[in-house]
Amino acid sequence: MEIDASTELLTVLGSRLRAARVARNDTMDVFAQRLGVSVGTVRAMERGAPTVQIGVWLNALWILNELDPVSRILAPQESLIDRLSAEEKGRRQRASRRRR
Repeated sequence: MEIDASTELLTVLGSRLRAARVARNDTMDVFAQRLGVSVGTVRAMERGAPTVQIGVWLNALWILNELDPVSRILAPQESLIDRLSAEEKGRRQRASRRRR
């Protein structure tokens, strides 16, 4: 079972990958060698095939210097309350001096 939204997204990503590869003036063969995969795999990626491993996609994004935005996917979200309590925890207070 395929989800239409993911199929559509893969097709869009595939066309963007092709545009980025062409903008770098790389042939499919050169790009495949850099990725360590076959030309058929690059062709499948550019077609938006859902069978290409996520690791190959991440390597392609790294080659194109586009991996940073992906690293933020599913990053833990910090609420404003958590941020404030962390700031308060970080502040250290000295004990007051005892008077004799």
